[in-house]
Amino acid sequence: MREETVKTDITVVGGGLSGVCAAISAARLGQTVALVHNRPVLGGNASSEVRVWVCGATAHGINRYARETGIMGELFLENQYQNPDGNPYIWDLVVLEAVKKETNIQLFLNTDVHEVEAEGGEDDRRIVSVTGWMMGSERSIRYESEVFLDCTGDGWIGFLAGAKYRIGREARSEFGEVWAPVVADEITLGSTILFYTKDVGHPVKYHPPSFAKDITTTSIPIKRVIRSGDSGCHYWWIEWGGELDTVHENERIRDELWSVIYGIWDYIKNSGNFEAQNMTLEWVGALPGKREYRRFEGDYILNQNDILAQTPFEDRVAFGGWSIDLHPPQGMYASESGSKHWHADGVYHIPFRSLYSVNVRNMLMAGRNISASHVAFGTTRVMATCAVIGEAAGAGAALCAQKGVSPRELYRGHMAELQQVLLRQDASLLGVANGDERDLARSATVTASSTLASLGVERAVEPRVLLDDVAVLFPVEPRLDGFELLVDAVERTTLCVELWDTGRAENYVPGRRVGAVEARVEAGRGQWVSFPLVWEPEAAKNAFVIVRANPAVTVYHADAPQTGAIAFVKGTPPVVSKDLEHHEPEQPVVLWSMKKGIDRKPICFRAVGRTDAYAAAHVTDGYLRPYGTMHVWLSEPMAAGREEWLELRWDQAQRVREIQVTFNDNVHEDLINLHAFRTQQEVMPELVRDYRLEAWVDGAWHTLRRVEGNRKRTRRLALDAAVETERLRLVVEATNGSPCAEVVEIRAYA
Repeated sequence: MREETVKTDITVVGGGLSGVCAAISAARLGQTVALVHNRPVLGGNASSEVRVWVCGATAHGINRYARETGIMGELFLENQYQNPDGNPYIWDLVVLEAVKKETNIQLFLNTDVHEVEAEGGEDDRRIVSVTGWMMGSERSIRYESEVFLDCTGDGWIGFLAGAKYRIGREARSEFGEVWAPVVADEITLGSTILFYTKDVGHPVKYHPPSFAKDITTTSIPIKRVIRSGDSGCHYWWIEWGGELDTVHENERIRDELWSVIYGIWDYIKNSGNFEAQNMTLEWVGALPGKREYRRFEGDYILNQNDILAQTPFEDRVAFGGWSIDLHPPQGMYASESGSKHWHADGVYHIPFRSLYSVNVRNMLMAGRNISASHVAFGTTRVMATCAVIGEAAGAGAALCAQKGVSPRELYRGHMAELQQVLLRQDASLLGVANGDERDLARSATVTASSTLASLGVERAVEPRVLLDDVAVLFPVEPRLDGFELLVDAVERTTLCVELWDTGRAENYVPGRRVGAVEARVEAGRGQWVSFPLVWEPEAAKNAFVIVRANPAVTVYHADAPQTGAIAFVKGTPPVVSKDLEHHEPEQPVVLWSMKKGIDRKPICFRAVGRTDAYAAAHVTDGYLRPYGTMHVWLSEPMAAGREEWLELRWDQAQRVREIQVTFNDNVHEDLINLHAFRTQQEVMPELVRDYRLEAWVDGAWHTLRRVEGNRKRTRRLALDAAVETERLRLVVEATNGSPCAEVVEIRAYA
């Protein structure tokens, strides 16, 4: 056996998406990182060993403008390009390559940490080192660092270090959570094993193993949805173990899940109820995907009320948006729905105080083990949210290492700096503006070759009879002078529309009614009907215009999106059985749906009056995501061969060495790693494809850098040498499909 010692600034234990993003985040900030994982592949529950879909704040398209940015966003976009078919092994490579790109990371796979050396009293512990055994290599490796991150999911490192933690459900009285039980208990969410099937084009027989369960003797065929063509995460409900200890009885849980999977396949293949003659089992997981175990206590315990109130914590460092998603303790054998969901009206915020231990001074945590109640954990546990938490925790760890402070001291004395660091990384942080004093672009005047100054969608392609209420959402900046709608009418009738604001800047549901008007519609086709809706909000806001149902009227969808404009249909039936998932239909984000294939199909309308929603000044207004308004520059539609540009101009020459540009990648569009649904675009059309950076030197424009084939959202362009200039230009030569040049932010640094 070889004994080794590895010394780095930071040790991250756990190579799921939270650990991967934490390690990358810290490494990019200049810290040396040891990333230690006990499996042969990275990704945790998202890896090819378990194959859970990476879900997050979009909640499968329920939340708007909610897809994660930062490191998780990079992984989504890269996977979309590299892996359009959702191959789990290619996804493994996308994650692995993201880690291997970072020269500051030392990666240790197949290394199980079994020992933690910690010192200090019960209320003030400090981790000195952790030791792992690298299986198959006979290496015992001791990791020494100033800061440690527990990203193990089960909370193994913190447990060995003496960190305070909880298991199970808190009593309702502790946080006043409506969904908490009256009496606390140790019940958790159960574990799941998935399987894949394949149609091989010829008959395949199946003889179940002796341990396969006869599921007809259970409630599963009655209470769960079984279809011959489903596989993978469609069977997330094969869940069990919530009434057991999901760690210490992991093998028992695995055996029970296996018995049910092989029994379900026997039922599909041999019951005669399904068209499955040519289908075979392609893959069955061997690792239970755990949902819940230890949750550490931090300086703040996030709870149900924070989620539903969307509490805007002053120390917010990440956001989530998945519903509070809790499952019955009996799992697949329960008589009620496999899950019940409670949605906030939009995304919610996660505080930094929930990402470090209350009593282990140099330990942060990320993933499903953060400081949250069981009910709040029901939403923070999904992997894209775990990933953005990991990025925030990794950045926090890096600053702690740089400054020689504890995470608590970082919160108390350097919170604003951490938020600014995250913003520069394009992390998933909402409602905090760029205040970086080193960013030279903040003091520049911004102009553009052109700006889209009218807002409307006119290319009618797909008719929709108004059997249900529909809605159109678009930004109002600074005012709305009227609303026009393209309709057909089979008879003379009256059409009613209502104007609502959305309440909070991060919400995209009707919040407060501003006004309502009616208009007479004559029988006929292709009419633009005018509604005198006038609104001048005190700040830029989104208008949510509801068109009330009228079966005599038809509206139209377009076949291409317009940045900032999205369509909704009220009361769209759920896509899954209530036996499987129960979503309360009256919750606003459920009531007003973008599903049923209308995500990139806005309703044809015109907003009367000039709009500043796409003004060039937005690229330095401090916001990287839609928040109240779009915070993006759009040029006019680019004619063939015509370039568009943005220019930064200063009163006096600046010394510039690095430019950072964030392009629009349409965070409204839901992406998923293993493609529960197929997104047509391998590269987001809104992204700028070809561009160049120019500086005004000696009375002429000089090209500093030219890029072709871009498919990334944020590009950091370091120049070979600093340039002295009073003017910088970003020249857009071509996009990946959008008719307009679209840019979210430009930064410049000396």
